[in-house]
Amino acid sequence: MPTTRFVVTGGPGSGKSTLLAALEARGFAVAEEAGRAIIREQVAAGGNALPWADREAFAQEMLARDIASYVRFADARSPVFFDRGVPDIAGYLTLCGLDVPVNVSAAISECRYADPVFIAPFWREIYAQDKERKQDPHEAERTYLTMKRVYSELGYTLLELPRENVDGRVEFVLSALRSSPRPC
Repeated sequence: MPTTRFVVTGGPGSGKSTLLAALEARGFAVAEEAGRAIIREQVAAGGNALPWADREAFAQEMLARDIASYVRFADARSPVFFDRGVPDIAGYLTLCGLDVPVNVSAAISECRYADPVFIAPFWREIYAQDKERKQDPHEAERTYLTMKRVYSELGYTLLELPRENVDGRVEFVLSALRSSPRPC
């Protein structure tokens, strides 16, 4: 059965989570971003699997959670939206100047998502840092460009989200899904 798993990716602070919350409010299933959940848990527990402490451990934690989310929605018959996908881990490691381990590459091959992949461009006007998002605007833009390159190199069709309000973005996504071939 063709996949109904759709990824929303891009740089931090580009409106991905806001878009996904709006899609969820319309009844769509949404898989939470692993990175933010890991950061909250690791900070609360005094752990070290953090992007500013042990980047490899952080990547492996993201991988385990992203695979679990992917498997969780294996039998979904309607669209499921993922706040980042397994390929984002390769992008993260690349941004950190680290090698992509064999297990991450294998998971990227095994966990294929549906086309198109929605990518949120860097949007300076809405970008803001918070206690979990420590990247500066330059790094946020580099992240967007890296995710664009990673997903393209993996053969995904990318659709860039428009820089408009959340309702406009929701309509853009739903319109793209209506015009895409649907699984049986």
